[in-house]
Amino acid sequence: MSKPVSNASSTAKPAPDSGPLTVALVDASATERLAAQVAGELGPGFVLFLSGDLGAGKTTFTRGLLRALGYPGRVKSPTFTLVESYDLSKFQLYHFDFYRLSSDRDWLDAGFDDLVGGSGVAVIEWPERAAASLPPPDLRLRLEFDTAGGEQARVARLEAGSPRGLECLRRLRAASAAC
Repeated sequence: MSKPVSNASSTAKPAPDSGPLTVALVDASATERLAAQVAGELGPGFVLFLSGDLGAGKTTFTRGLLRALGYPGRVKSPTFTLVESYDLSKFQLYHFDFYRLSSDRDWLDAGFDDLVGGSGVAVIEWPERAAASLPPPDLRLRLEFDTAGGEQARVARLEAGSPRGLECLRRLRAASAAC
């Protein structure tokens, strides 16, 4: 796994493994390696929010998740379809892209709420476009450009939104400490 850069601190002084995790991603391969580690934590009902500017690597991350979960086919951004569904051996993965939503309720009106938090896994790009009506995520991942790290360098900031997300971060920290 890519090395953690730092853990954000807060005035509440969270336990060492309960705060956000920041990971340096030197290239697309590092993004895919992080995704593969997160993939091992996914299970039915898991909700993952993916945020970041255009081109920051959200679809690359999702491709890495799917590859690690054994999906061999083409992985495309659901920018125009709003959702792509992948039938995996353990669960269905729904890859949403809310970039083109014009209102907070558009995803509800499309009937997507039945796909989030149920028996599948929901990976949601641009969740801020529907924030008021989305359930809380288990994990939030924000991909940002790292201007000091080179043309392809990114930084991933992971934050738990549930006890399940906290456990995921704890395991990611343990895996990075072993590297």
